[in-house]
Amino acid sequence: MATAGSIVLSLLLVTSSNAFLTPGIARTNALRQSGSKLSQIPSTSNPVAGLKHLEPSSFVSGVSCSALRGEGSGSSRGGLSMKVINVGVIGAGRIGLVHLEALSSCANAKPLIISNPTVSKAEAAAAKYNVAEFSSDAKDVINHPDVDAVWICSPSQFHADQIKACAAQGKHVFCEKPIATDVPETIEAINACKENNVKLMTALQRRFDPNFARVKIAIADGEVGEVIQVKLTSRDPSPPPVEYVRGGGGIFKDMAVHDLDMSRFLMGSEPTRILAQGSCQIDHAIDTLDGPEAFDTAMIMVEFESGKTAVIDVCRQAPYGYDQRAEALGKKGMIQTDNMYPNTARVYLKGFTGNADMPYDFFMSRYKEAYIQETLAFCDCLVNDKPSPCSGEDGLMALIMAIAAGKSAEEKRWVSFDEIPEASVCDPTDNHCDIVNPIEYAKHGETPAELENSFFQRAKELLGMAKV
Repeated sequence: MATAGSIVLSLLLVTSSNAFLTPGIARTNALRQSGSKLSQIPSTSNPVAGLKHLEPSSFVSGVSCSALRGEGSGSSRGGLSMKVINVGVIGAGRIGLVHLEALSSCANAKPLIISNPTVSKAEAAAAKYNVAEFSSDAKDVINHPDVDAVWICSPSQFHADQIKACAAQGKHVFCEKPIATDVPETIEAINACKENNVKLMTALQRRFDPNFARVKIAIADGEVGEVIQVKLTSRDPSPPPVEYVRGGGGIFKDMAVHDLDMSRFLMGSEPTRILAQGSCQIDHAIDTLDGPEAFDTAMIMVEFESGKTAVIDVCRQAPYGYDQRAEALGKKGMIQTDNMYPNTARVYLKGFTGNADMPYDFFMSRYKEAYIQETLAFCDCLVNDKPSPCSGEDGLMALIMAIAAGKSAEEKRWVSFDEIPEASVCDPTDNHCDIVNPIEYAKHGETPAELENSFFQRAKELLGMAKV
C-alpha cells in the first residue's frame, strides 16, 4: 500500500446502526458487473446537486480544504494528479449522516460507498449525499478496492472487529468512541493497526470544539497562570430511553467518558486516581439496572500526576437545554465557557434580561463545528502523514477512566488507576497472548511533556493560533 502522502485517500464512514457481519449484497466489483440497482446511484451532470453544503469552517485545525490538494502529486489509484478524499459509509444512522455533512464542507472529500443493514436507509443516504454506491454489507465497504481509510461510527459492539478487518486490508481507521467495549479488545484493535502500519483515530469530538480548545490554550500558555483546578459540566436535555441505557455500560462509559477525556486533555497530564458517586434522581425506570447503568446523575473527581484536580458533574436531564461548560481556575485568573445558543439575540424586558432563546438541545447542533474540525484533522493527518490527532491510546485511556469511575461509585472509595487489572491480549494470527498493563500501554510513547505539547499544539491549530 502506498503512503498516505502519495495515494488518493478514501475515507470510509462506518456509521450508526450497522453490524460488521450483516448479510448483504456481493462485493462491489460483482455488483458493478451485475448492474444491481442497489449498488449504484446514477451520476448527474451536477455532482453536488441536491446536497446541503456547509460553508468551510472559519476555524482551522491545521488544514483547509484547499490545503488538502496535492498539486502535481501522483496517485497509485485511478491516475489522479491530486489528493482526493473519497468517502464511503457503512451504516446510514444518525452519526453517519452527521459525518457525511461534515465531509461535505471539504471540496476534496468525495463520498464513495455506503452500507447499512436496512438497505433502503443506505439508498436514501446515497441519494442525499450523492454517494455512487451502496450496500447492505459492511464488508463491501471495508474491502472496497478504492478505499484507503475507513470511518467507523457503527454500534460499539462491532468496533473492534471492524477495526481489525480494516487494518488487515491496510485501511486507515477513524472510529467513534469507544474503540471497543472492554480493555483487552481495545488493545488488540490498536495493535492490529500498529502491526499493519495504519493510522487509528478515536473520535472524541469535544477536543475539536473551539470553546474547549480556547480553555486549553489559556491553561497551557500560562494566560491564567498555573492551573489550580478544572471544572466540567455535562447535562443532557432529557434522559435517553431505557433500551439505550441497558447494556451501554452506564453513565460513566456512555456519557461522562467525554468529560473524563476532556479533563485529561485540558490538564495535559495523566490521571492517578479517581473518586465518583452516582445516583438515580431523574428516571427511576433505570433503578433496576446493574451497576452504573442505574445512575442518571454523577459527580467525579480526578487527580493527575501534576498534582492538580478536575471536578466533573454529569446529569441526564437539564430542562433548559444541552448544558456543556468548562472552567479553569489559575493563579492569575480564570477562563470559563458558556453554553452554545442558536443565536446571540438577547431580550430586555421589565421582568427579564437574557438570551432570547434556549441553548441548543441536541449534541449534533452543539458540536456541529467540532465534527467538521475532527474530520479535517483526520484528513490532514492522512494527507500529510502526521500523527493521529486523537489516538487509539487516547481512546483507551478514556475507557480506563470510565471503568475506574464506575468501580469507585460502586465501591464508594477512591480508586487508583494502578488497580485496573492487567489484560490478556491475544493475537489470532499466531495464537499468542500477552499480559499487558493497560495504563502503561495507554501512556506508551508519550512523556508528560510530550503529551502537554501535543495537546497544546492541537488546540492552537484549531483556533488558527499556530503556524502549521
